[in-house]
Amino acid sequence: MKCKYDFCQMYILLVAATKFEIEPTLLLLEKPQNKFNNHNIEVLITGVGQVNTTYFLTQNLLNKKPGLVIQAGIAGTFSKQVLLGQTVLIKQDTFGDTGMEEKQHFTTLFDAGFAKKNDYPFNDGWLVNDTTKLFDKLSLHAVKGITINKISDSLFQRQQLVQHFNPATESMEGAAFHYVCLQQKLCFIQIRGISNTVGERDKSKWAMKDAILNLNIELEKILINLP
Repeated sequence: MKCKYDFCQMYILLVAATKFEIEPTLLLLEKPQNKFNNHNIEVLITGVGQVNTTYFLTQNLLNKKPGLVIQAGIAGTFSKQVLLGQTVLIKQDTFGDTGMEEKQHFTTLFDAGFAKKNDYPFNDGWLVNDTTKLFDKLSLHAVKGITINKISDSLFQRQQLVQHFNPATESMEGAAFHYVCLQQKLCFIQIRGISNTVGERDKSKWAMKDAILNLNIELEKILINLP
């Protein structure tokens, strides 16, 4: 997939699960002086989860094709190398809990033979964003994420996911976003503000405020620096 950014005005679709996650950016977009190089920026709030993301994003794309789609939201981290409050770029994502579990052993659809790891849009079981030309312009740390339907404080689930996927982050929408954008052959970016450690449900140990603040700072940088 080759993306072109050499035109003067671009239609950009900004996608988030909730308004809360991108509220600072929404306030910026309401101000007429913030034209972001005259690009036409539309906001789509899908609701939480893979089903909402897939349906509402696909519906939005039926009649128009954005030059760039950006998904911004919060995520949990598995990695000690990814700090709370940090914003990261998701280079590749996959559906982390789609499969079968028997006797506490998880098997993906690929491992069970129900799907092929390299059937498009998958690449070795991953939904890889190859918008490298745009990645090179960003200063964000690129990581591997997984998307799940159930957020849990289960230590067993955490260990299971780490063992099988070795991801840096966990969200509830990212893989669905990658899947739709790859199927539609769109240029896209997924960025995530790290709000918590995966499995930690004590909100006093989260960094939600910093995660959203830094996420929106980086989102504004992306919009400002687009040609």
